[in-house]
Amino acid sequence: SSDVCSSDLLRSLKLRCGKSSLRAKVPRNIEIKARIDSVDAVLPRALAVADHPAQIIDQDDTFFAAAHGRLKLRVLGDGHSELIHYHRPDVGEAKASDYVRVPVADPQGLRQALERAWGPVGCAGRVRKRRWLLMAGRTRINLDRVEGLGDFMELEVVMQEGEDDLVGMQQAQDLMKAVGLEAAPRIRGAYRDLLAELSVEPPGQHPGEHP
Repeated sequence: SSDVCSSDLLRSLKLRCGKSSLRAKVPRNIEIKARIDSVDAVLPRALAVADHPAQIIDQDDTFFAAAHGRLKLRVLGDGHSELIHYHRPDVGEAKASDYVRVPVADPQGLRQALERAWGPVGCAGRVRKRRWLLMAGRTRINLDRVEGLGDFMELEVVMQEGEDDLVGMQQAQDLMKAVGLEAAPRIRGAYRDLLAELSVEPPGQHPGEHP
């Protein structure tokens, strides 16, 4: 019947889309995120290992529900926007992250469409921050001042296709040591997760920290 044919066609398309997604090559980083006392205290040390002065970027991230990984709409202070999907394990030490970034011409319209599609449960949180971005070779040094959370540093070692993750992990660890943060408390998840945990953490402990 036509219904059976339609069901078979949809099933075939889903399988093809899934296989295509698995074959697609996407960028990959090795990342470490840590809590810091203040951006002001760490910035001079970061500048000492960086290739250029810091670029200051205001970011407004809206997270949406995703079947796999995390999905966020990022709006920058200069008006540029992008939709970002990424996979990253929630562990405290250096970890691999792969991602897809799509430029967005109408972020407010896209946010409205996603909120309408998902309903109240679809919006998974919003994170506003000011970022001091520096480059040390191929590594992005992000000093973040996050509204409602405080100050953090995130390293992103940009990996080459096929490169062993252990190489990037060692570079990230070496850079943490170079800026004097080898013992800084590591952060497991995203800032969105830390904001969600604020109301359930015991007094005196920062959310999401990994000693």
